[in-house]
Amino acid sequence: MNLSALDLNLLVALDALVSEAHVGRAALRIGLSQPAMSHALRRLREILHDPLLVRVGPGMELTPRAQGLRAPLKQTLESVRGLFVADGFDPASSTRRFALMIPDYIINFVLPPLVGRIAAEAPGVRLDVTPWRGAPLQASGAIAPDIARRIDFAFNCRPGALPGFHRQRLFGDVDMLAVRRGHPQAARLKQMKVFLAARHVAVIGRGQDEDLIDSWLQQQGIQRRIALSVPSYLQALHTVAQSDLVAFVPGRLIASLSRQLDLVALAPPLQPEGDEEYLFWPVRHQNDPGSLWLRRHILAVGRDLDKQKPKTAQARR
Repeated sequence: MNLSALDLNLLVALDALVSEAHVGRAALRIGLSQPAMSHALRRLREILHDPLLVRVGPGMELTPRAQGLRAPLKQTLESVRGLFVADGFDPASSTRRFALMIPDYIINFVLPPLVGRIAAEAPGVRLDVTPWRGAPLQASGAIAPDIARRIDFAFNCRPGALPGFHRQRLFGDVDMLAVRRGHPQAARLKQMKVFLAARHVAVIGRGQDEDLIDSWLQQQGIQRRIALSVPSYLQALHTVAQSDLVAFVPGRLIASLSRQLDLVALAPPLQPEGDEEYLFWPVRHQNDPGSLWLRRHILAVGRDLDKQKPKTAQARR
């Protein structure tokens, strides 16, 4: 049978005919005129090679073939309807897994409130987090296709568009100096001379030649003294917490670890422009109910963070 010649409306007509066993009532059921339903019946008889409805005395009866079509026809039509109805998302019963690509400098203060928000509402939902810096990027700056297919959300301070993704601002941040509490030069690091003389930790991520802060400082005609380079902000802060080294890192990250590592955030002698963090999600998930649900919670976490401005310490002499 040539399916391309089959009109889907004929299946609807067939369902009405086998349900009503009467041409007039079947026509009323689906809003057709009786002549139009009679025409549909003729087409169906030709396609199925069966009369479907036969006259028996004063009424009409279904043929055995028509009787046998009742149940499978209803199942088929329900499946077809399902193709055009978006899947729902029930947080309370969902066991869906969402893949999030998050750089280390925001994991500490984004994930705890996000997990807290969804725990009671969606106890079966799982978040699978991978680091942004661990993902290979193409020369164009796009996420490699094999990785893009596997993630539901990406977080980054990238100001421009990401091919294949929608973008929305999440929150702002500023870079600050991180030192251990009790650092001997803490009170004087705002002075350019002391700042330049201090021994700094540079954070050089995958695919980078130098710390982005150093690129900015060089544009200002300034070069700081690098004593150590590490691949992540977390490693930089753990090192600073146990030495007299200084790290120039995102202020919110310092605040999130200040108690745990006994750190202090200090205003630098010159301040780069603030960073804007963005949330990215695949275009294909724009109207997905589950993505919409989690997106709402992530953006709410971002709004809460924006209300909490990063603070600097008033270091004592």
